[in-house]
Amino acid sequence: MTSFLRSDRSKPVAVWLLLVAAFVLAMVVVGGATRLTGSGLSITEWRPVTGAIPPMSEAAWQIEFAKYQEIPQYQQVNRGMSLGEFKGIYWWEWGHRFLGRMTGLVFFVPFIWFAIRREIPRRLTGRLVGIFALGALQGLVGWWMVASGLSERVTVAPERLMVHLGLAFALLGLLVWTALDSWAGGARQTLPSPWGRRAAILLGLIYVQILLGALVAGNHAGLVYNDFPLMGGRLIPEDYLGDGLWQTLAHSQGAVQLHHRLMAYLVTGVAIAMGLAAWRSNYLHQETKLLGAALTWAVIGQALLGVATLMMRAPLGFSIAHQLVAALVLGLATAFAWRTRRV
Repeated sequence: MTSFLRSDRSKPVAVWLLLVAAFVLAMVVVGGATRLTGSGLSITEWRPVTGAIPPMSEAAWQIEFAKYQEIPQYQQVNRGMSLGEFKGIYWWEWGHRFLGRMTGLVFFVPFIWFAIRREIPRRLTGRLVGIFALGALQGLVGWWMVASGLSERVTVAPERLMVHLGLAFALLGLLVWTALDSWAGGARQTLPSPWGRRAAILLGLIYVQILLGALVAGNHAGLVYNDFPLMGGRLIPEDYLGDGLWQTLAHSQGAVQLHHRLMAYLVTGVAIAMGLAAWRSNYLHQETKLLGAALTWAVIGQALLGVATLMMRAPLGFSIAHQLVAALVLGLATAFAWRTRRV
């Protein structure tokens, strides 16, 4: 009997997964700061093992600086940068990559420990293996993103940034959901309810909004059309159309910012409506209602923060806060969706 209970739930495993989620959140924040400081292309090679050691001598720094001087970002944007200035952007990118390596270790080592001790709930083992695989894929996607800015561009491709950030948020949501599953044990059967579907729709909308925000960031679209609610005095920006459908959807500054705004209106409206309906529901438990209320206020706060960030032309502190609150919103939406599926 004890063995069965241990295989069904594990609070230590849940705490570990939340710790990994905290590392992923730190990765998102540091990655955002790396992008905002223009540091992401400072390391021009992908060395998963040896890259963990930074330059340890003046000669080693000169070698790294010489490699950076060969790419378009230096030649077109940062020409004349001193070695000291290069070190400043290098440490941002090195710190981001090092944190990624640490996140992998924080996941892998306890996973092996818990697996040997058979403390991982059996129903979650396959999911955890999948999460580890996604984490490994994230490293490859990160390099794929960086590589897009090393030859012809001075920044990374916006669509690749979207994939990279989207995968990070997907990992964050999976970790939170799996931690809740591990803490609470297997779900008991419930009567059919529309709330699980409703919560899943809101979670999906929030995730799409995060992807659209990544396109805004990748195109530096927060630096244009800084009036609100209009865009350059118009409902639709003058330069909305790009050279074809893909260029419009992924590379037009006016288009990606407009799409992000429109989705923000939709997400905020749906969150408010769902929060009010959840609070009045006789079906949902008080804990679920409180989660719904917290999610609603977090979405409203994020919308207001987004407007403030836009109107101030995306200062570093506000931009990082906007990304951090996006992670909070996603975490609350994940918890709300998970809770609506349980008695």
